[in-house]
Amino acid sequence: MADFKAIETFMWVVTLGSFRGAAHKLNTTQPAISQRIAQLEREVGVKLLQRDRRMVLPTPSGRQMMVYAEKLIGLRSEMLAVVGDHSAMRGVLRLGVAETIVHTFLTKLIKSVNHTYPNLSLEIEVDITSNLRNRLLAQEIELAFLLGPVTGPTISNRVLCDYSVGFLASPSLGLGKERLTVHDLAKFPIITFPRKTPPYEIVRSLFNRPDLPPMRLHASASLGTVKHMAIEGLGIAVIPTAIVESEMADGKLQLLSTNLQLPLLTFSASWLTSPDTVAIERVAELAASLAQGGVVVDAPLQARH
Repeated sequence: MADFKAIETFMWVVTLGSFRGAAHKLNTTQPAISQRIAQLEREVGVKLLQRDRRMVLPTPSGRQMMVYAEKLIGLRSEMLAVVGDHSAMRGVLRLGVAETIVHTFLTKLIKSVNHTYPNLSLEIEVDITSNLRNRLLAQEIELAFLLGPVTGPTISNRVLCDYSVGFLASPSLGLGKERLTVHDLAKFPIITFPRKTPPYEIVRSLFNRPDLPPMRLHASASLGTVKHMAIEGLGIAVIPTAIVESEMADGKLQLLSTNLQLPLLTFSASWLTSPDTVAIERVAELAASLAQGGVVVDAPLQARH
């Protein structure tokens, strides 16, 4: 009788379109994947997969098999989550995060995951939203915390939080006493998010005007560097205020009063829809609770219909 390991292997080969992708996903070798598929085909008595030059595709029987494989794997994941203890949630979850998350609740999330799911490991990569989205769609990561939501028929999203963006500067610049206009701000270098990000484009549009001095816009992929440059008085930082709360409390940075209104940054947890996403959904729920300042509770998983 076909076991769950062979059925899971079949499902991921079809989902990812390759034996190599399934091997990477299941942390095994391509020969092991081939052996499991051959065993499954012997047991069901039909050919389930066919290869072309670029990818592996299911046969007509394979497409029928896929319907039941997704149901079985989904039910197994749900059963383990509802009935099993937390140690049953195991494996490696590849998580991609925007750097704003690194400076806000990521450390708390790691501690919460370690405590709640001791056998679940996180592989964390930090990147800009556009790259995270591409890596998610390429299935190089399984969960992304990014500026979202990400649209697509196979993508699920969970809103995490909204962060306000402010103009922040060192008290040494002497800008904290009065309300500032865009002309006042444009006299100083502006330090902000990296290029090819929505916040960078918004900031750039504010200062790329013919009635303003030539724009001095410093972009950095490291928000830690942006904070440090602002603290040293090298310019005005335009970043989420949530990542500099301690610096503002210590008087190293001050929030400037301006007549400019910047849109909120909405961060989402995004993942590809599949039958085996219980661990991903649980981590996304933990992240949402922490991001919104709530108390983390282990709510029961709702049955899927």
